[in-house]
Amino acid sequence: MRITGYRTLTTVQDWGRPIGDANGVVADGLVRVPIVVVETDEGITGVGLGPHTEIETLFAALEGEDPRCVTALYDRMLRWTFKAGHAGAVFGTIGALDTALWDIKAQAAGEPLWRLLGGRDRRVPAYASGLDIALTDDELVAAYRTYAGRGLRAAKIKGGLDVDRDRHRLALVRDVLTEAGGGARPGLMLDVNETWTRKQAVRYVSELERTFDLTWVEEPVRRWDVEGHAAVGRGVRASVATGENLTGLEQHRPLIAAGAVDVVQTAGGWGVTHFLRVAALAHAHDLPVSPIGTSPVGLLHAATSVPNHLVSELQDLRPAVGVTLDLHVEDGAYVLGDGPGLGLRLDETAIAASGHLLPHPSAGGTHIRPVDAGRRLHAAEPGTASDSTVSR
Repeated sequence: MRITGYRTLTTVQDWGRPIGDANGVVADGLVRVPIVVVETDEGITGVGLGPHTEIETLFAALEGEDPRCVTALYDRMLRWTFKAGHAGAVFGTIGALDTALWDIKAQAAGEPLWRLLGGRDRRVPAYASGLDIALTDDELVAAYRTYAGRGLRAAKIKGGLDVDRDRHRLALVRDVLTEAGGGARPGLMLDVNETWTRKQAVRYVSELERTFDLTWVEEPVRRWDVEGHAAVGRGVRASVATGENLTGLEQHRPLIAAGAVDVVQTAGGWGVTHFLRVAALAHAHDLPVSPIGTSPVGLLHAATSVPNHLVSELQDLRPAVGVTLDLHVEDGAYVLGDGPGLGLRLDETAIAASGHLLPHPSAGGTHIRPVDAGRRLHAAEPGTASDSTVSR
């Protein structure tokens, strides 16, 4: 079997409501979802969700190769980008191609990826994550009641701008999950998306911990700040979670080596091989791993095969337009199917028809850091920065 070509698509995730975090808000809830399809001479195609940046350069490292040599080809893509570096969106393209290769390998073996990777249990524990910073109280409660209806008993809210507001919103979500769980105490997490300084983080979380027993605080300071994460970890009771924006094993290593992270995260867009390597590094330090993403389907399969998976993020309960996943959510877990490969199928007609919904790549949202992040003197409303909010 040989790799013969690729094609790229872009569909849309339609949340049907505002989504956002401390950095910005997408008022109409429409988010671009780039897709890579890798073709072979035997008619098997693999699908990966992730960017297309520099894909021509990266595909040159794969063309004519046997797609089943996945980890060797992953390292080959890294070598082909080592001069300019593989961070950022380029790492996402490597991850998308890597995931597509794993999809092909499992399809060729006639097995779901989770079984090919050595998983025993198709159930992957999940927590609710509504990207909810812009929701009203009633909308927040309604969203988490929907998650609770699928058996989820842990939730992560977006915050970091106003401690009183976050305290109130955490209480609302806690009450929803407690009621659904028959009085059992739920897991509560707060994700602030790198919006604090070290001192802000300790003061803010310590104030919340007067009321709540937080499971973790996520990305409390800048992603690369090893000493900052360690300082936060020393100053609060909650675990420190980070890693979703670290693009490469070498970026995780200093955080783990310094004891600066308690829950090691990796994003669905960075690929299966990256996750497996990060999981092994974390396991060597007795740390758990937790996949992140809107549709981290590749990492869900991989999570079944590692000994230190803790829980995976569940965002929108609906897949992107034109995407069908062989999985469902029940009793607080993703349940993976028996279809070969990732179990991810594309309706390219529906994807093409959704083109008019695609936001422009330059549109604002959560990916633009506000000018005052990390240096606010008072509480801020979500989406107040002029360059971080978009309504189309």
